[in-house]
Amino acid sequence: MKFNDEVTYQVTMGYVRKMFSTGLISRDEYRQIDTMLRDKYKPILGTLFVDLPSEQR
Repeated sequence: MKFNDEVTYQVTMGYVRKMFSTGLISRDEYRQIDTMLRDKYKPILGTLFVDLPSEQR
């Protein structure tokens, strides 16, 4: 189950990152979505890879 949660979080955040980079969502919306998904899936490894690039923070 934990592996599925990790994968779901990572894949979903990939879409969210794409939406942010194309301007479909704002930085605040990105962070809100990330927070909701972290609460729901409680990823351990996924959080290491999905933060905003430093130039976009």
